[in-house]
Amino acid sequence: MNENITHFTPLIKHADDGLSAEEQANLKRHLAVKLQELSALADTPSLQRARLQLDIAELLNALERGKEAWDIAREAFRISMQQESWQDAVEACDVLFQAGQEDSMAALGMGIWLAVTFPVDPEVTVAMLIHLVEETPDASDAGTLAAITARYVVDLRAADDRHENQCFLVDNLIAMVAKRHANVQDQGAMSRWLDRLALRDPQVFLPRLAREVDAIVEGKWWFDRDELRSRLP
Repeated sequence: MNENITHFTPLIKHADDGLSAEEQANLKRHLAVKLQELSALADTPSLQRARLQLDIAELLNALERGKEAWDIAREAFRISMQQESWQDAVEACDVLFQAGQEDSMAALGMGIWLAVTFPVDPEVTVAMLIHLVEETPDASDAGTLAAITARYVVDLRAADDRHENQCFLVDNLIAMVAKRHANVQDQGAMSRWLDRLALRDPQVFLPRLAREVDAIVEGKWWFDRDELRSRLP
């Protein structure tokens, strides 16, 4: 693990989500168009349909219609899993998480499991892990494990022309998490923190993250993890 972690800079920002009347009207018009497109696809369980459902669910989330968004994104997740399109399944979990429903945290946990287990786009995987950082208390190891896994995934999967920029993002994430977790403020403290929590070895921190994810999902898994693992090379 690279110890040259950049100093913390604000990374996760919460924008004012209030929509103007004009913005709401535009979203509703866009939603109507997407619903017509979906109707034209009938009941075909294709990835094209699933992706259109996710577009619709995102619009519903933006309009604060979380229950409707959940229902349609849940169907998109089912189709994506059936088609073994892991990235689409992860993106469905992201939408389900943002719908703010009873099982949204379970959906986040399942999305993280899929994103780390399968060769999903590192940017999508990092986005899911950032959600976990945002959702966990400062002292929790879950956020720490999420941040360090984000760096591991970027090193493993990022294309050469994107690697540096993505490393900058996740290094800032690690610095932020270290500061809030143990008041880490300099490179020496960072090195000691990485050692103390055994964050340099993926054979150690990945199983720990898996246990945290298991706790988040609380037994509500929508798929058989052992069966999916059997499909891995």
